[in-house]
Amino acid sequence: MKENHFSFRSSLRRLLRMGMNRSLGIWLGGLSLLIAISHPVWGAAPTIPIPRVELGVGAANTPAETAQSLQILLLLTILSLAPAILMMTTSFIRIVIVLSFTRSAIGTNQMPPNQVMIGLALFLTFFTMAPTWTTVNDTALQPYLKGRLSQEAALEKGMEPIRQFMFKQTRTKDLKLFLQAAKLERPRNQQAIPSRVLIPAFIISELKTAFQIGFMIFIPFLVIDMIVASTLMSMGMMMLPPVMISLPFKILLFVMVDGWHLIARSLLLSFQ
Repeated sequence: MKENHFSFRSSLRRLLRMGMNRSLGIWLGGLSLLIAISHPVWGAAPTIPIPRVELGVGAANTPAETAQSLQILLLLTILSLAPAILMMTTSFIRIVIVLSFTRSAIGTNQMPPNQVMIGLALFLTFFTMAPTWTTVNDTALQPYLKGRLSQEAALEKGMEPIRQFMFKQTRTKDLKLFLQAAKLERPRNQQAIPSRVLIPAFIISELKTAFQIGFMIFIPFLVIDMIVASTLMSMGMMMLPPVMISLPFKILLFVMVDGWHLIARSLLLSFQ
């Protein structure tokens, strides 16, 4: 009996020793793997460092350095105003207003979402302005990058196609308004009109044109609203909002006439 008890205790000690050795081995193996991950192995490929960009400001010692600093400051100012320049000197104004009128006329205040409307307006703007920007690239940007034109000459050359586009879409009445407000003499030709007069005149002309197109878009949907409201009143259903009934009919009409195609076509043709 004692011998059996002694052999049982010996076996238990042997099992405990084996379990401790196995646990110790697993723990040491995990520690080695952690060290290997945290420290690269000798002879491994070196990691590529991430570059760091530093900007420094120092005193300008020569007039050339001062002029270069002013040019950089002017460039940063233009880049910060780039969204406003893109919207105010291109076809974006008319397109985005007409699209907003279309959504309001249908009655779907949040459909399509604002992101979709702005994206569609931007791509239509890129399409309509592509010939103008191609001319700017050929006559101003590429010669400037090749060193054939100075910065001032390239800026003047690049503004000419954009000014021509704005002159085609600007009303004479609006130009006269800002010429009189600026107290300038009557210009001999378009080149004599400064851009500070042309740009606001172009903006209000685009606003008027966009509102005219929006009014024409509203008319068929307004007729549907009137028909639905009259029908509900004749049936005695005065507590039912007419908008809930007319909205499906307006969407159906817009889909049947392929409204987005007609609106995009009308916008593109209005710039020709």
